[in-house]
Amino acid sequence: MNTERKTRALQVGSVAVGGGAPVSVQSMCNTDTRDIAATLTQIRALEAAGCEIVRCAVPDMDAANALHGIVDGCTIPLIADIHFDYRLALQAVDSGVAGLRINPGNIGESWKVAEVVRACSERRLPIRIGVNGGSLEKELLERHGHATAQAMVESALGHIRIVEELGYDQMKVSLKASDVRRTVEAYRLLADQVDYPLHIGITEAGTTWAGTIKSAVGLGALLYDGIGDTLRVSLTGDPVEEVRVGWEILKSLKLRQRGPVFVSCPTCGRCQIDLIRVAEEVEVRLQQLTAPLTIAVMGCVVNGPGEAREADLGIAGGKEMGLLFRKGEIVRRLPQAELADALVEEALALAERLEEQG
Repeated sequence: MNTERKTRALQVGSVAVGGGAPVSVQSMCNTDTRDIAATLTQIRALEAAGCEIVRCAVPDMDAANALHGIVDGCTIPLIADIHFDYRLALQAVDSGVAGLRINPGNIGESWKVAEVVRACSERRLPIRIGVNGGSLEKELLERHGHATAQAMVESALGHIRIVEELGYDQMKVSLKASDVRRTVEAYRLLADQVDYPLHIGITEAGTTWAGTIKSAVGLGALLYDGIGDTLRVSLTGDPVEEVRVGWEILKSLKLRQRGPVFVSCPTCGRCQIDLIRVAEEVEVRLQQLTAPLTIAVMGCVVNGPGEAREADLGIAGGKEMGLLFRKGEIVRRLPQAELADALVEEALALAERLEEQG
């Protein structure tokens, strides 16, 4: 794994991005931003799942005016997502957001862009240059034929130059497409040309099942190459799932740790317990746990005892029963009906002890 790519450091509210900081996990509200109560309820659910930066769409001035109330009730940095109208960006900045997501090229005349950049500069607010394969400039599409990786990079460099020429450098950049290979290629091309932090993601990835797979493939490839300073998994569904998937991607590459790492076998004809039910029940009941435990749910005598012994906690199934392991030692022999409860109880107790130890 290449972890040597160095990027500039930004501060997004309380969260450091780039400069060697851990890769942060973002999401975006799908509530009506004008509904402050609903938006804050969703933000709190996202934060509980591990979201570290949250974004809200700002389609009109009513939404921009609502940002102040959302910022006041929000304990994680809030990013305002702005298109077309520079006045929305100025209102968002005045509302106390931690940053903007804009494309300088679609804000309008140069003086409008300058006003937005000046407002951000006065407060040292970062700007995310967000390039999307579905909304590239007409001139680039005509020249490249379609939204190629090269066209996306050219668009990003053009937007970056606009802000740089205004004397500001607090930027992070995203280059998102729904196509995994094109997205990965675009990020790799840009990573060789700029040292701005990169916000990575596969946009419009799809529903939770398909989108999770596409995001894991694309983001995994980039992160393995050392590319990516903050990420958002884009799913058609509950944004809480975006956060959970984002963390699983980071955990799988050992880039971050939050909550349990589950090890479970796919089952086969040797399995003599209802392992699928046990594994699913344990995962659901422990999904809010933040302690970095490794928990193995194994079904037979081939790999089961070894995996369970290596984990912090684990079960290895036998005939309608299982052995419960804690830190490599057999603790109990239990009937199938008691396995899930016992494993959950042990996990909660171990997490509590770890918390007490600091």
